[in-house]
Amino acid sequence: MINTGKLAGRTLFITGASRGIGKAIALRAAQDGANVVIAAKTAEPHPKLPGTIYTAAKEIEAVGGKALPCVVDVRDEGAVRTAVQNAVAQFGGIDILINNASAISLTPTEQTDMKRYDLMHSINTRGTFLVSKECIPYLRKSNHAHILNISPPLNMAPHWFSNHVAYTMAKYGMSMCVLGMAKEFESANIAVNALWPRTAIHTAAMEMLTGKESDQYSRKPEIMADAAYAILSKEPRLQTGKFLIDDEVLKAEGITDMRQYACIPENADKLMPDFFLDVEPEKLIEFAAEGSHAASLKKPAAQQGQGGQIEGLFLKIESLLSEEIVKKTGAVYEFKVKGNEAGTWFADLKSGTGKVGKGSPPVTADAVLTMDSKHFFDMFTGKLKPASAFMTGKLKISGDLQKAMKLEKLMGSLKSKL
Repeated sequence: MINTGKLAGRTLFITGASRGIGKAIALRAAQDGANVVIAAKTAEPHPKLPGTIYTAAKEIEAVGGKALPCVVDVRDEGAVRTAVQNAVAQFGGIDILINNASAISLTPTEQTDMKRYDLMHSINTRGTFLVSKECIPYLRKSNHAHILNISPPLNMAPHWFSNHVAYTMAKYGMSMCVLGMAKEFESANIAVNALWPRTAIHTAAMEMLTGKESDQYSRKPEIMADAAYAILSKEPRLQTGKFLIDDEVLKAEGITDMRQYACIPENADKLMPDFFLDVEPEKLIEFAAEGSHAASLKKPAAQQGQGGQIEGLFLKIESLLSEEIVKKTGAVYEFKVKGNEAGTWFADLKSGTGKVGKGSPPVTADAVLTMDSKHFFDMFTGKLKPASAFMTGKLKISGDLQKAMKLEKLMGSLKSKL
């Protein structure tokens, strides 16, 4: 997408702009010569995530924009108000607000502690409402006023609630702000829209959650940045109250080649759909699975998870374990296999060279994974991505989600040998 210069001199207030999608949008606007307020918490380097508000500011200024880094926790009313006031003092007003800051915990009801519940609702729903509230008096004065929330369409399909109802409610709170504020501020000529990705987006936060292999089925943050640029370049009166999807926005702009946005272009047709889109769970798994059904039929029966192959699978995994794998994983897992080959298994990947066995683990598991046997074998042999299985409810996880997702690294290293 070619820069049009339509955001030159405009002031964008972006929450969570020190990295990921927020920073990508900031850099895209900065190429027009926009002013960017980086409203984020990271003033000191994070031990696992790259980037601070100050490093982001340098990048923004390097591509032609002006930056104002502000230490902001969107839960803190005083900090938000001060940042907004500083932005107005520095740049003379606010034209565009991007509510990007968000917290996630993909846990079922019983495994969601209230501290995590409160964090998600305080950042996602309350934070979006608060920052919008503080910016609106200045947006009223702009002749190019936009609010863009990075939030999903309000899809009431039960499967988007059943696996992580706390997160869904918190994220939908951001979307309900779009629904209500678009109508409330229509007469003030403030456009309020939502933007959501069609597929998983590869960011440092996602990599920390699901592993480096997540780039295999993800798009780059730049697709969201280009889509946001297209939305924000339009006159506010032309589009408000819409729940927009990144690739649909770009197709409307004449951009049809989406391969350029895939982290791995040859995997452009195997990307994992994001949450909350109007796709049945079974189709999500089919879409995200590696290889075709026809290809799987060519494999020997022993590789298709039929006829009691789960036990053989665990025996094979144990024979392939090593100190290196244990060192990289550092967790104990319990597997509750349902269906035709029901049983409980464990994998101790925390000590020595690792151990796999039938029954419960000798120590408390860091994560418990529950799955039907017909999907279990496919997951371990690479035909079904764990993240996709989890998203669609085929895989249930309790305990430490980050340690559970480390299994994807193990599966990646073993699948060619299984």
